[in-house]
Amino acid sequence: MSAKPASSEVLRNAMVDRLAADHAAKGLTLHPEVEAAMRAVPRELYVPGVPLEEAYENTAVITKRLPSGENVSSVSAPFLIAEMLGQAMGALGGLKGRHVLEIGSGGYNASLLAELVGTAGSVTTVDIDPEVADRVAACLKTAGYHDVTVVCADAEHPIEPGRGYDLIIVTAGAWDIPPAWREQLTEGGVLVVPLRTFGTTRSWALRRVGDRLVSHSHRQCGFVPVQGAGAHQIRCIDLAEGVHLRLDEGEQIDADAVKGVLEQPRREAWAGLSLPPATRLHDLSLWHATRLREHAVVLTAQEEAIASGIVAPSWQHGTSATVHNGTLAYRTLRWTDRRFDLGAYAHGPDAQAAAERMVENMRAWVEAGCPTPALEVLPACTPDGDLPDGTVLDKRHSRLVVSFIPG
Repeated sequence: MSAKPASSEVLRNAMVDRLAADHAAKGLTLHPEVEAAMRAVPRELYVPGVPLEEAYENTAVITKRLPSGENVSSVSAPFLIAEMLGQAMGALGGLKGRHVLEIGSGGYNASLLAELVGTAGSVTTVDIDPEVADRVAACLKTAGYHDVTVVCADAEHPIEPGRGYDLIIVTAGAWDIPPAWREQLTEGGVLVVPLRTFGTTRSWALRRVGDRLVSHSHRQCGFVPVQGAGAHQIRCIDLAEGVHLRLDEGEQIDADAVKGVLEQPRREAWAGLSLPPATRLHDLSLWHATRLREHAVVLTAQEEAIASGIVAPSWQHGTSATVHNGTLAYRTLRWTDRRFDLGAYAHGPDAQAAAERMVENMRAWVEAGCPTPALEVLPACTPDGDLPDGTVLDKRHSRLVVSFIPG
């Protein structure tokens, strides 16, 4: 006799139980209001055609791909949705009665927001793709969320001129923050946005203070990129089969200068550290980029390239690296008894010195107490003399200033 298939409610509660455990393992707390919303909303209604058990896995579900294979729309992974909603809750002290604009729509997150704001609040969800907007509207109707407003538009521009929102939450990877996002926030309102800086993405909760956005919290994340007027193309350089350099801030790297660099002898250097698994290497990546900025890039590698020994990065999807005068260096690590040491591998004419420079930078971060980054976002027209202390990164519409809070 075969076992009875699990119901939507059973699977949903099991998913939320796993999310609560995942939060605890990360030193976070799953907000009770977010937990209640996730136990109430049937995720399977936003991924029609997907098997029920798959709908409650802790992964993103791709809902649209281009003929090229590029993912352009998805229902985000539950853990990431929960963390970003938690950022919003923490920054605003709750969402009941708030007015929310969601940029990049999958439907599921909009319904969770509707649960959180209640009948006194409002949720507007916008997507640039008419096909996606139509699908979202149909899913919300099926799920019974008739009060969520669905708009098809490019959110680079104001959605409803003159209207203010307490929360704008972006569910697509942004390279910059257009003026419309800041201007549509109420004073003290919060923008939660997956923002790409120096080739890596983190979700920032940013509070509006006059013409500035000031960070409240951040989380590592990944999203399909923003489309439309806010799109920004990442430049990639192939180093070997399955190994690439990612250039995202106008870095001037000559592809010919690093051609074949991985075929040169590898040199290494180690920091001599013993770090716990919870060490936030994503924070180290931003530290690295701001301090070795002129030569800093990001190295990515496919599993086959790592398995073959061509490279051994600390994280295959985005590891700190430097390129200078034909020499490549990148971060690696090695484990001993559930703790790890940081190191650098390097190839090229100045390999040993390049590896040692990277390691010195890593030691400096640890000796400073593994500081965490803070961010202020100001209009592009802001004079240098009005900028706070920190490393300045100029984008199309804004000036980002990254600083570090001692650990």
